[in-house]
Amino acid sequence: MIPAFPVYLFDIDGTLLDSAQDICGAVQQTLDTAPDSPPVTFEFLKSYIGRHLFDLFGDVFPGAPQSRMEELLAHYRQIYPARGHQMTSVYPGVVEGLSALGGRKGTATTKGTPTTRTILEQFQLIRFFDHVQGTDGFPCKPAPDVIFTALKGLGAAPEDCLFVGDSPADMEAGRRAGVKTCAVTYGYGKREQLAVFTPDYWVDDLRELTAALPATRSA
Repeated sequence: MIPAFPVYLFDIDGTLLDSAQDICGAVQQTLDTAPDSPPVTFEFLKSYIGRHLFDLFGDVFPGAPQSRMEELLAHYRQIYPARGHQMTSVYPGVVEGLSALGGRKGTATTKGTPTTRTILEQFQLIRFFDHVQGTDGFPCKPAPDVIFTALKGLGAAPEDCLFVGDSPADMEAGRRAGVKTCAVTYGYGKREQLAVFTPDYWVDDLRELTAALPATRSA
């Protein structure tokens, strides 16, 4: 069983929301504006979810100047919200898991804070959170900055916290922040990639964070 923590932090995409169709669709629309863009697959685009889009753009357009990266990012930031998150859904067990979970809860996501708040409101998850924190002008995961900023917003220390995410970047950020980590198996990260960072816990369903279901402790 996973013990209770005073504070829980959650990644969003691949952890609370299955948003790959909208995110990757918006990225593909952005790439389609560039006549020199090579063909890319959905799986390729999905593997970058949770990382800064500059990582993806830099791999698709090697050697591109920063000005072009900024232009592509600006396109994405127009396209993504315009899709209205119509192909995004809440993962099974998320509402029940968050409802049953005690302690204070916050987010630690690569999305900006305003976007995070908007999407949590749209999917009626905002009510579960005491603090909404996105990546606002500081390094994104796997850097630990968003976790430290979220903890500061909650007035909490790393030892008080369990961070729940689906990607290797989440697990690395959690390790670097000194918090306990929990990897979800249903998101976008591959299990073998997550295992490299030895998560403290694994869950197949967010309800496993409470005593309702058994959970697996990593070796």
